[in-house]
Amino acid sequence: MIRVREVRVIDDEGQQLGVLPTTEALALAQERGLDLVEVAPTAVPPVCRILDYGQYKYELQKKDREAKKRQKSQTFKEIRLRVKIDVNDLRTKLRRAGEFLDEGDRVKVTVQFRGREMSHANLGRDLLDRAAGILEEKGVVERPPLLEGRNMFIVMAPPEKRVEKKGDTIGDALAASGQTATMVAEPEAPSNGTAAASAPAASAPAASAEPTQQPMPEPTPEPIQESEQG
Repeated sequence: MIRVREVRVIDDEGQQLGVLPTTEALALAQERGLDLVEVAPTAVPPVCRILDYGQYKYELQKKDREAKKRQKSQTFKEIRLRVKIDVNDLRTKLRRAGEFLDEGDRVKVTVQFRGREMSHANLGRDLLDRAAGILEEKGVVERPPLLEGRNMFIVMAPPEKRVEKKGDTIGDALAASGQTATMVAEPEAPSNGTAAASAPAASAPAASAEPTQQPMPEPTPEPIQESEQG
């Protein structure tokens, strides 16, 4: 309730109507089927607007949500992975990352390297790419893989338009990618025997090369070759 005797009035089209008695301003708002809303109560005299109070309240709530969203976008959650990670552990962590994205949070997915794992940084990149692919229905990659010290990370953000899907999408994505008990393992250098076994067989030389014909005084018949029995 507006308790002052006079108010400065702005109508529903944004026009300044000047200072009016409060009763007159209320009557004017009622004539237009709208409300008289005090928007600057500390001003002298207070400023009121003629508007739809329901719509005005909705706009205020919308602005508040957008402000909270902008504030939240400046921070992020983090999940940490190892180069050698069990598929069940990976499923748990990626499911949690998906929950963060569903709640509107940005997520930093970090792969930590230990010891000689740093010489295989490509494994960390592959793991991050795989994680981003599994989470593609939950978020989008905002920052591609970046190496900082012994950590490599990506940042994912919720998509502007979300497609809701039921079921264990994280588990389904892992199953579809055919992951084994160990997600990523450091590659081992093959032994000489393994290399020899895996090397493609060399092409066998022809059984007999066609001889170069020499000029002969008289033609002779070509020998008949017997076919080999299988």
